[in-house]
Amino acid sequence: MTFDPNNIGIPNGNFFGLPYETNDADLILIPVPWDVTTSYRPGTANGPQAMLDASLQIDLFDFHAENAWENKISSLGEEESIVLLNEEFRPMAEDVIDHLSDGGNPDDSQIIQALSQINAASEKMNTYVYQTAMHWMEKGKIPAVVGGEHSVPLGLIQALTEKYPNMGILHIDAHADLRKAYEGFTYSHASIMYNALQLNEVSRVVQVGIRDVCQDEIDIVRSANGRIVLFNDYLLSDKKFMGQPWAEICQEIVEFLPNDVYISFDIDGLSPEFCPNTGTPVPGGINFQEAVYLIKTLVESGRRIVGFDLCEVAPGPDDEWDANVGARILQKLCNFCLLSQ
Repeated sequence: MTFDPNNIGIPNGNFFGLPYETNDADLILIPVPWDVTTSYRPGTANGPQAMLDASLQIDLFDFHAENAWENKISSLGEEESIVLLNEEFRPMAEDVIDHLSDGGNPDDSQIIQALSQINAASEKMNTYVYQTAMHWMEKGKIPAVVGGEHSVPLGLIQALTEKYPNMGILHIDAHADLRKAYEGFTYSHASIMYNALQLNEVSRVVQVGIRDVCQDEIDIVRSANGRIVLFNDYLLSDKKFMGQPWAEICQEIVEFLPNDVYISFDIDGLSPEFCPNTGTPVPGGINFQEAVYLIKTLVESGRRIVGFDLCEVAPGPDDEWDANVGARILQKLCNFCLLSQ
């Protein structure tokens, strides 16, 4: 009753400084500070806290949703056991990655033992996300994950498929993430869509902005019989260069999705100017406004966003640009998600 949406954001543990408790909220944000399997450079474990801090500087008016500050969005704190697991197993994973990058034998007994321990730790993280999502879903809430590397939403996706058995995924990313157990990590950040597709309830994955893939991933797309629809970044650029409006392109993308849609948003799907410190930046990509328009088109089509994740945001060493952009994408995801209900 006393909250002033025009005032400076006050730290209260909630993204955007919103005043809602978890029991009163409609949308629950679950931070997962994890970068165990990041293969290029770490830092995404710091993403949730960095975005939380940056979100307090964001004005709460939303041009796409009147009185958006009244959206009942609440945030959990970082789970200490996940923080400790990440701190313990990230150095071990780095040793595995360095060993393989130096041409070491992947069948080395020490590497196999390390991978077993890392995969078990990742399983614990997945279980935490799954159980947390199920807890809040049973209370009628919409769960969403704030990563962390892109391996972290698997438990959320699994939980949502139990409620929405024909769920589609809109996947915005620079990478297809269709590698099987990349570098030996069963739950690699590069394997999230491969693992999600093992859930039969996921009816289709529509990928947007993809521009860094291996042959095996392309083979998986081609053999998926339409279950994976790829709008790679070069295709999108060709369409724009030939004069096709982005609005029409977004309509084409959305038409492939079912009524219930999960959004998996890897920040590196954007051009690197928006996320220079992300774990694996790639030239090209869509811009901020194009991403917002795509999600807007999805909502205006009458489809429902049943959950989402935002991953791979990493704060820079000298500035908070990545966190600023990430927090603004998060704000749009939250408000569009609730608008779609």
